[in-house]
This record gives sequence, C-alpha cells and structure tokens, in this order.
Amino acid sequence: MASRDGNKPAGGSGSGRAPILPLPLPSNIARLPSADRREKLRILEALLFAASEPLDEASLAKHLGAKDGVRQLIEELQSLYSGRGVNLVHVAGKWAFRTAEDLSFLLEHYSVEQRKLSKAALETLAIIAYHQPVTRAEIEEIRGVSTSKGSLDVLLEIGWVRLRGRRRAPGRPVTYGTTEAFLEHFGFDSIRDLPGLAELKGAGLLDSNLPPGFAVPEPDDSMMLREDEVPLEEDEPLGEQAPEEEEPLKSEEPEEPDEGELADPPLRAASAG
Repeated sequence: MASRDGNKPAGGSGSGRAPILPLPLPSNIARLPSADRREKLRILEALLFAASEPLDEASLAKHLGAKDGVRQLIEELQSLYSGRGVNLVHVAGKWAFRTAEDLSFLLEHYSVEQRKLSKAALETLAIIAYHQPVTRAEIEEIRGVSTSKGSLDVLLEIGWVRLRGRRRAPGRPVTYGTTEAFLEHFGFDSIRDLPGLAELKGAGLLDSNLPPGFAVPEPDDSMMLREDEVPLEEDEPLGEQAPEEEEPLKSEEPEEPDEGELADPPLRAASAG
C-alpha cells in the first residue's frame, strides 16, 4: 500500500531508506537471566538457606546439571545479595549466608551466649593458628609459661584445634593445628586471612617499638604432614590429647577465670617469635 505521496512505506524493499531497527532493551531487562537460569539460582538459594553449615561447590553441583557453571551461578547469587541484610560469603572454602557485618549489632540481643575461654586458652589458640604445626613445648616457649592440659583439652573439645601428628624428635611430641570449624566460626575463607603485621599494629595488639627483624609467621593449615612430622597411630584417639614425653613444665599455670569471649581471640601472643 502506497503512502499519500505515492511512495511506498518507509523501510520497504523498494525504498532507498534504511530499515527501522527496534530500540535496545533497557539494561535492567537485558540482564534478566533466562527462566532456566533463574530456576538454578533459586535451587542454590534454597540449599544455602536451609543448610546448617557452609556448603562447598561440589555439594551444590550435585543438584545442578553437569555442564552448569556452579561458580558463576554462586557469584551471581552473591551479587544479588550484596546490598541486602543477609550476604552470601565464602568461609573456609565453602559458601554460607551470613548477616551483613554492618547490621550485626542489631542481633546482639538475640545471639546465644557461647562458652567463654580463659586468657590462657585464647593465647594458646592464637599461637597454634599462627605457628602450626606446633607442639605443647613450643607453645610454652612462646607464651613464657607452662600450658595446662585443660587449655588444650577445651580447644580440642570445641573442635577448633586438632591433633596433626607427631614430631620427629625425642619423645615424639604431638603437633597441633587448627580445623575448618575454626575458620567458619571466625569468618575466615582461609588461614591466610589472619591479620598480618600491619593489621596487628593498627589494632594496637603489637608494640610500635619492635625488635629488628621481627616478623609475623605465615600461617599454614595444610592437611599434609611436614617432613618433620609422622602420622598418629591408628589407635590413637583424635578427640583428646595423646600422651607426650616432653620436657617438664616450666612452672605451674594457675587456673584463670573465664574472661575472654570466644569471638575475640588475642593475637598478641600469636605474633611472638
């Protein structure tokens, strides 16, 4: 059908005009995922929300197709929750929903008070975290006082410390290291997220006048035993302290009242040595 001036409509094959192209979609619409992708995001969201503990990508992938990019889907879900009251975070190499850090104060009234640790137990935990694998005698050398069996027993009972193996040394003392539960409780993705020298100074946990050559050890919680370690015997219990034949304790450590919060471990002792 011709127009009033006798010409064919614009965009027709006979005209010399360029065809009229559709306007681009708004950016917020163009980014909308497909229905299939939205369903996969909903599946991940449901699994992570209902889980009682953080989930790794392999566990999440079991509920999706073999060709699905689980990491890309998780990162997209993480982006969707980035500005909300609940965030998707990476802890101990796994994924979990956590209350946004800037809103944590709102939940203090509803939080369940956890068991408290003595100052000695907190210092012992910090030393193990930074110096692992470490023996009881090495912990005492760093602290400057003897370490009671009770401090290590409590840390083993909570599940933040584990028996790694035995040192290739006279008496074959047990070596200690941290666990995945330790990372999850304190919100660390890996043991390397522990504060370094600059952060410890900034927090006032280290004296500004440090001796020359002072350095904070590079923490390493690898499951593999070191060259100077041997495996524990098969019949050795993993949930309690095995007997050690180490040098006598330097001095008896007095019992201390429970004065330290679990969520606030001192890092001063950890940076010694």
